[in-house]
Amino acid sequence: MFDIKTVEIDLGGKTLKLETGRVARQANGSVMATMGETVVLCAVTAAKNVKPGQDFFPLTVHYQEKFSAAGRIPGGFFKRERGATEKETLTSRLIDRPIRPLFPEGFYNEVLVIAQVLSYDGENEPDIVAMCAASAALCLSGVPFMGPIGAARVGYKDGEYILNPTNTEVAEGDLDLVVAGTLDAVMMVESEAKELSEDTMLGAVMFAHAASKKICEGIIKLAEQAAKDPWDLATSDAKDQAKKKLKDIIGADVEAAYKLTDKSARSSALNAARDKAKEAFADADPQEQLSAAKAVKSLEADIVRTAILKEGRRIDGRDTKTVRPIEAIVGFLPRAHGSALFTRGETQAICTTTLGTKDAEQMIDGLEGLSYSRFMLHYNFPPYSVGEVGRFGAPGRREVGHGKLAWRALHPMLPDAEEFPYTIRVLSDITESNGSSSMATVCGGSLSMMDAGVPLKRPVAGIAMGLILEGKDFAVISDILGDEDHLGDMDFKVAGTSEGITTMQMDIKVAGITEEIMKVALAQAKDGRAHILGEMAKALDHTREELSAHAPRIETMQIAKDKIREVIGTGGKVIREIVATTGAKVDIDDEGLIKISSSDLSQIEAARNWITGIVAEPEVGAIYTGKVANIVDFGAFVTFMPGKDGLVHVSEIKNERVEKVSDVLTEGQEVKVKLLEVDQRGKVRLSMRVVDQETGAELEDTRPPREPREGGDRDRGPRGDRGDRGPRRDRGDRGDRGRGPRGEGRGDRGPRRERREGGDDGPAPEFAPAFLTGDSDD
Repeated sequence: MFDIKTVEIDLGGKTLKLETGRVARQANGSVMATMGETVVLCAVTAAKNVKPGQDFFPLTVHYQEKFSAAGRIPGGFFKRERGATEKETLTSRLIDRPIRPLFPEGFYNEVLVIAQVLSYDGENEPDIVAMCAASAALCLSGVPFMGPIGAARVGYKDGEYILNPTNTEVAEGDLDLVVAGTLDAVMMVESEAKELSEDTMLGAVMFAHAASKKICEGIIKLAEQAAKDPWDLATSDAKDQAKKKLKDIIGADVEAAYKLTDKSARSSALNAARDKAKEAFADADPQEQLSAAKAVKSLEADIVRTAILKEGRRIDGRDTKTVRPIEAIVGFLPRAHGSALFTRGETQAICTTTLGTKDAEQMIDGLEGLSYSRFMLHYNFPPYSVGEVGRFGAPGRREVGHGKLAWRALHPMLPDAEEFPYTIRVLSDITESNGSSSMATVCGGSLSMMDAGVPLKRPVAGIAMGLILEGKDFAVISDILGDEDHLGDMDFKVAGTSEGITTMQMDIKVAGITEEIMKVALAQAKDGRAHILGEMAKALDHTREELSAHAPRIETMQIAKDKIREVIGTGGKVIREIVATTGAKVDIDDEGLIKISSSDLSQIEAARNWITGIVAEPEVGAIYTGKVANIVDFGAFVTFMPGKDGLVHVSEIKNERVEKVSDVLTEGQEVKVKLLEVDQRGKVRLSMRVVDQETGAELEDTRPPREPREGGDRDRGPRGDRGDRGPRRDRGDRGDRGRGPRGEGRGDRGPRRERREGGDDGPAPEFAPAFLTGDSDD
């Protein structure tokens, strides 16, 4: 029933298994890829016919994570997978970018690639498995695909590269890099690094490419067993013929247009040349008109590329290494917590930083479970930024991808949560665009965070590099324009600090580039990055010491774990009372770290003092301000610390005799007390009479010392030898003595004898409790 074919590939001690012939057999190509217990199914389908008038390649890639793969039920109301998450969108782009250039020019059939995660083991990330599965499925489908590609993730720790690291190894290391490539060259790079050198990053790319070659070899073996017959690809020289004709008609106009350094003037001149080309083919059939439109683009590319490669002259008149003029302004917006306007040539971004408390963190519901992010970066690209009319609404895949690239560039430079306990959101609104708006976002985002008072380890800048490649001749260009991006062969973005690279992203439009080209591009990018950092420093070269007046203040304090329960209280009663009374927000984690936030410093101080009182231990001899909680006959109980009461005995209220406590004190009255003693049972003795109730200063105890009680100090002498007392007499069986009613046999005892001398009762015996006498310090 099944004709199953499999290959297994060893990758650094792990096995990648590719299987076809069992699942999704009606697709053009389908592969089940397994690494560990992570399983991804990828199916490829392609339309046999091209839509009339189609002049581009409609490739669509969808990557989807099934919650059942990790044994989880989705959150939310609907309890099912719905729109693509940010991670799914980014992984879809990760698959799309290296395979798109490997379809032949002129192939305009619709192709759909769907990769679904069916099982996830928590260790082997499914994105790499999905990329390999997509490459294998395309190679089996018969669709004209000049693959395969392989993909690998590389970590870096203690000077060693790690192939396909676990999530833990990535988190503990200094690098998270993904590379896709063919047998011959690198096609795509995506990374986040902790200020690594150019040589280290290049070594990581080559290390990953070596692993991807092994995957390519395995896919070829699978294709030899199970690939479908390749499609016939129709070829046509109509575009070449149209190109020759158009060169004579508009060649000089296009060449003149690309010598105009102003984008608007250049666009107007190019549009006039394109209109002239349309007129020349106005009477041709639709297919010829389509070929003519393609020929115009090809002619433009030839003119631009030749000028750069042969003359070193770029569209705006720069040489290959010069960065466009830069202007940076901080504090651009009055109410934002931090803001910057960053302009580089005709690319401009308004970046704002907003600081929030812990409850503003982003909750992420993924295969790994619920997680929270304290740093967000959102990138917007409105149509007016390129002078066009278009859709304006929710961010598309491109905006999500550009925002994540800038996020990776800035994330390694953020302070630890313990040092800066804020949630941070950076918003980048592109107001002009002519090349590398994502790198403008990096620069503007860095400046806006420093303007907001975020203590970045170092400022971050980014630059986009381009490539013109013709045979063995190539030219690497710095700070590319939009047209150079469209007409060139590489989009290579590098961001970092003065100390090293924090992110690197590369997309290739040809069949890959060599190590030599990458080495030149990295060195040139380093020089450009240093120049941009210098221009940024003219606006702001350090983090502001004070936060914006509009930003919330957050202070932290650490308490012992065994005190957490006391701060929270039963059912959260205590912490709710703190928040309601002081107005400050209070968050406490399982380790006893407390974050107190408010825009009013007095509210923070009040909450801090309250919590300090709860967790502090009473100190003998210290003076406290408390409130009378309860009045009793023998004194008053005073709450002198949150949750802690002590007794002020009637004798300790004043130096003179107090007949009735309620005549002197009332419940709720604020008093100042000195802590005299905490006994073994935890009972606290307080005194008011030794504290000035106005100033809180300690007073000298002026009460005269007590006279010793009669007999209290007599010398009883040694007890001496009492001799042998002999055996105790037999007292009989006490249980059966039968004492009878208490009144019988006792006779008339007469009046009780006087038991004390003096007054009505006489002096107290030595064993009388001191508080009964009224003259004790107890």
